[in-house]
Amino acid sequence: MNHPHGQEGQNHNPKANTLRLVAWETTRRCNLACKHCRATAEDHPYDNELDTKASFKLLEQIKEVGNPIIILTGGEPLLRDDIFDIAAFGTKLGLRMVMAPNGTLITQDSARKMKDSGIKRISISLDGSTPETHDAFRGIKNAFEKSIQGIEIAKKAGIEFQINTTITKTNLDQIPKILELAENLGAVAHHIFLLVPTGRGKYIVDSEINAIEYEETLNWFYDQSQKTSLQLKATCAPHYYRILRQRAKEDGKRVSFESHGLDAVTRGCLAGTGFCFISHVGRVQTCGFLDVECGDITKQTFKDVWENSQVFNKLRDFNNLEGKCGICEFKKVCGGCRARAYEATGSYQAQEPLCSYQPKKTK
Repeated sequence: MNHPHGQEGQNHNPKANTLRLVAWETTRRCNLACKHCRATAEDHPYDNELDTKASFKLLEQIKEVGNPIIILTGGEPLLRDDIFDIAAFGTKLGLRMVMAPNGTLITQDSARKMKDSGIKRISISLDGSTPETHDAFRGIKNAFEKSIQGIEIAKKAGIEFQINTTITKTNLDQIPKILELAENLGAVAHHIFLLVPTGRGKYIVDSEINAIEYEETLNWFYDQSQKTSLQLKATCAPHYYRILRQRAKEDGKRVSFESHGLDAVTRGCLAGTGFCFISHVGRVQTCGFLDVECGDITKQTFKDVWENSQVFNKLRDFNNLEGKCGICEFKKVCGGCRARAYEATGSYQAQEPLCSYQPKKTK
């Protein structure tokens, strides 16, 4: 969702790592069967999901640590009966509550409840500019049509929305059209996600674009950011923050908040530094794709996990990065995708496998 700004260089004091964003998998249950699903979610109830009381307690504990944006995600969050109670409770605590539904279940009633419970923005994924490509990716017929319908209902209810797109070989050529569609629909933002091959995503790893296509796509994305009124954000694509600086330098520009907005003051991989993920059963990870447990909020407080997790603290010291990421002059603004490194090598500190850039320094 709406990724906020992070910090240019983190120091190694855990308290200096401001929590800016929490993605909370409120349920694993989902009505779609997306090819890239991290959670390999299915449409049935899952055991041991945090109940309403535990959900309220979690939000209170998060509030003790900071004032982050809370993304109510899933699965499909609208399949939780108490989702609006949870959203309203977070709103009452003063947290900015946003939601990531897939759009197919939005009705006038649920849109009104979103608005009433204080949901500030929703993100809806469109992975194709046509029903054929989107539906094939999402694994269900009419998913495209239902998502567009959901967007229109949310828009009428006065809810701000953004479009998210996971980029693979199958839709790479459609990205310009999806951006155009997002503009025409009246989205406030378009966030692109580079496939991280985890969960069902492992089975479509041959759909992953290569390092050169990756570089070209992010350069194209930079060009669009200079033209569109939409807020553009590249997620799971930390190299974008290197490219942004390289391109700005070529254009004789200084990267600043005034010229490049939030992109100027955030960094690529926020896993464990400004962002974390909480699973449907309360397991804490640095991000949804990096499948390494950092703590469990059913057994310890969220504050304890955030400040004392060994994994978080390792990731907060950029000197721990290995390979070319470790010597790269852009490591403070990029950092490489830690989840892709982990999936490729078994080490979350290894170099990013999908980066074609050669650092200026050599060991």
